[in-house]
Amino acid sequence: MKIAVIGASGNAGSRITAELARRGHAVTAIARNPERIAVLANVTPTKGDLMDQAALTGLLAGHDAAISSVHFLASDPLKLIGAARDSKVGRYLVVGGAGSLEVAPGVRLVTAPAFPVAYKAEAEKGAAFLDLLRAEKELNWTFLSPSALFVAGERTGRFRLGTDQLLTASDGKSWISFEDFAVALADEIERPAHVRSRFTVGY
Repeated sequence: MKIAVIGASGNAGSRITAELARRGHAVTAIARNPERIAVLANVTPTKGDLMDQAALTGLLAGHDAAISSVHFLASDPLKLIGAARDSKVGRYLVVGGAGSLEVAPGVRLVTAPAFPVAYKAEAEKGAAFLDLLRAEKELNWTFLSPSALFVAGERTGRFRLGTDQLLTASDGKSWISFEDFAVALADEIERPAHVRSRFTVGY
């Protein structure tokens, strides 16, 4: 497939780009500083400004799927969703956050008393992004939330999938590596199972 990755030089974006490339997909790797994108077969580094909706629409046009892997506080969800919709891209997938996941029925993680203050604004904006997608009538979207800890690690290919509830391992830890998150997202692109919905991945 032909897939665009917005934010391809970031922690998650770079792993997603590499995972898609290793599977043989043609990746348009979009970043403000494309020179930071690793040189890989099947990857075309492309300069793009995620705040320029018209230009981003042009970059996404003609792709089978587009992935948004950007910080919520550093972007405008209305512009990103608008660009994806206007470009007529086949699917729009978002690297989500864990804050909108539920820790009890109807209770989001971001509202928990122990949720780190430093991450609260980012998590709240991520939850708002998800709410906007759920109200979207035209776009073929998918929102993948990582577990509570989203860190550099190994590509094991062994993980669990969930829907709206935070996944926690038997030791009480809730986490996923950037590398295995990329595997889960690439799997979803190749074998759609969560169209117009959110899902989560964790160990």
